[in-house]
Amino acid sequence: MKDLLATVKANKRIAQNIYMITLTLPEEVGAMHGGQFVNLSTGNGAHLLRRPLGVCMAEGNEVSVCYQVKGNGTKYLTTVEAGRKLRVLLPCGNWFDLDDYKNIAVIGGGVGIFPLVATIREHFQTKNFYSYIGFRNIDAVCLYNELAKSKRLTITTDDGSYGQKGNAVSAYLEDAANVPADAIISCGPPVMLKVLKQKLKEQGIKTPCFVSLEERMGCGMGACLVCVCKTEDGGNARVCRDGPVFNIDEVQL
Repeated sequence: MKDLLATVKANKRIAQNIYMITLTLPEEVGAMHGGQFVNLSTGNGAHLLRRPLGVCMAEGNEVSVCYQVKGNGTKYLTTVEAGRKLRVLLPCGNWFDLDDYKNIAVIGGGVGIFPLVATIREHFQTKNFYSYIGFRNIDAVCLYNELAKSKRLTITTDDGSYGQKGNAVSAYLEDAANVPADAIISCGPPVMLKVLKQKLKEQGIKTPCFVSLEERMGCGMGACLVCVCKTEDGGNARVCRDGPVFNIDEVQL
């Protein structure tokens, strides 16, 4: 993990209220994997806390992350132009370790799709992905070409304006018997992951499931304890340090 002053190569809108920012790093930081994240400065002194953003694409000394415009900090980030310097801590956290798996079901929703995109990009030539991706509506759909590297791709929208009407969890469950998955990976809103855990249990699906959690963070290194989540054994885990990827059976959702 390194704290670097990176150069913004591009910062562009890819969907409604969603932007992708590409950073050129001043030195190599080693391999970055789907599930890991960066802790990125907004470049504005009025917003000192960095934003934890999942790695979406990483090649050589370039890394791309995506963010949703939700508050003043991310709104300011949209104004950052190519050539600006931003401080970034990376790579942070663990990742989707798929070494023991060949056929993977992917369940993603909203801005949770970006760590999944990185994972598909990393492994699509050697593994089979069966992806179920949910968006709010047609205006939120993005990175289709990357998701389409899956062996099979199902897109859902809440209002049916693109793909199937419904959500990613339901789409997977309706098709689970036809998916030869030996692992499931997922990232999305907390309520989506909670429903996924409940439904897997109710339907007796024992396939190992790994989830990337989204939590507010301060330091990104495990010191501030802002991102603590509860574990099923009654303990606590730091999402930034112990995660963000966990076995779904290990954490309370």
